[in-house]
Amino acid sequence: MIRNVRLYKSVDWVIILLYLALVICGWFSVCGASYTYGEPDFLGLDTRAGKQLLWIGCSLGIGFVLLMLEEKLYELLAYVIYGLIILLLIATLFVAPDIKGSHSWIRLGGGINLQPAEFAKAATALALAKYMSAYTFSLHRTRDFLCVVGLILLPLCIIILQKETGSALVFLSFFLMLYREGMSGAFLFSGVCAVVYFIVGIRFSDVMLWNMPAPVGKFVVMLLIQVCTAGMVGVYTHRTVVVRWMLGCSLGLTLLALLFSAYVIPFDITWVQLGVCVGLMVTLCVLWLRERMNNFAYIALFTLGSLAFFYSSDFVFAKVLQPHQKARIEVVLGMKEDLSGVGYNVNQSKIAIGSGGLTGKGFLNGTQTKLEYVPEQDTDFIFCTVGEEQGFIGASVVLLLFLAFILRLLVLAERQSSRFGRVYGYSLVSIFLFHLFINVGMVLGLTPVIGIPLPFFSYGGSSLWGFTILLFVFIRIDAGRKRT
Repeated sequence: MIRNVRLYKSVDWVIILLYLALVICGWFSVCGASYTYGEPDFLGLDTRAGKQLLWIGCSLGIGFVLLMLEEKLYELLAYVIYGLIILLLIATLFVAPDIKGSHSWIRLGGGINLQPAEFAKAATALALAKYMSAYTFSLHRTRDFLCVVGLILLPLCIIILQKETGSALVFLSFFLMLYREGMSGAFLFSGVCAVVYFIVGIRFSDVMLWNMPAPVGKFVVMLLIQVCTAGMVGVYTHRTVVVRWMLGCSLGLTLLALLFSAYVIPFDITWVQLGVCVGLMVTLCVLWLRERMNNFAYIALFTLGSLAFFYSSDFVFAKVLQPHQKARIEVVLGMKEDLSGVGYNVNQSKIAIGSGGLTGKGFLNGTQTKLEYVPEQDTDFIFCTVGEEQGFIGASVVLLLFLAFILRLLVLAERQSSRFGRVYGYSLVSIFLFHLFINVGMVLGLTPVIGIPLPFFSYGGSSLWGFTILLFVFIRIDAGRKRT
């Protein structure tokens, strides 16, 4: 009895209330997205609204059980849980049926399917928190860093083998937590550069620079690599003279090549830029050998990695990505407009949101969703139902609820007295941020459609249970922080 009273006082009720508010809003959204006019039994278990209500009830039960367990149990069993989930993911490869090209769902009977990838997020967060909370752990030690990366990449690779790319990409969000725990900003910067290289290189690969036989995409990316290399030398070595020399050579040779190609003999000037990049790498290696400053070697590796990534991205885009994945990227980047094909979902989603106006059409009155113009409208594209039925105001309220939820998670993560709790908390924040940004972004046509759910809103038991487990484990860890 005394233990329950202490738990009641130490639990953060603000985050629980925000969770309940999001779940309730999510259920009404599922009702709006799945309801059809004249449906006789609105809440029957054969309807999506009725099933989602059942999943919500089970989630509340799961949350209660997780709160009743001792917080130390999660740290004690972290590796066991992670190992069992990895085994389940591997087993899923062999027993899961083909559902829309993916082998990621296990049939339990009675029309119930389970997606282990949703639970792998919590298991990976626990394993990372356990490993990184060790007394001797240091993120700057190569062995520890590689082990952490391995813990993240193992479930990611297995889920990719299940052909569930969207769920696999969520695991990349853990690198935001690593940045909070002291990972060098150079890794985050390199990731941002990779995204920019890919987008610019692919988007403008067929656009020629004026009348020259040089693609604009390749020209801009090469120039960015040179500027970024010089910038990193300035930040990490503080050698102003070297930075000026690098920028002078880079921009000077590029300008000369442009003038020669424009007025003398037209040629692909990106070959000159490639030579400049190689020259910068050679210079950095010489400076490293002469001054014994490892940062020069790291920057040279960044330049080499940038070139390797850029030249391999064309091959990956053309040969590795599936046709539908390639088409989705082309639609997002504005390279093609396929309103009747791969761009259909996003276009109909925009129409639904736009038709909602300021205040929306009202609950159960969304014509775009009732007539099922938007595919996957109660799962991946459920946010368009919010926009159509509740309008700009309702969609803004939902986003503000998510903002309050994530900010509260940040407060809870930062106040943890143990590294285990802090790492798990920031892992949680990273996962929710990724889901929110990508899901809302793809509904609005700002990010590629990769098929990940909106937390607490998208229909489905696996998704809701997975997010509930993630959250309530952290609530229990936070409740016991003062005894750590």
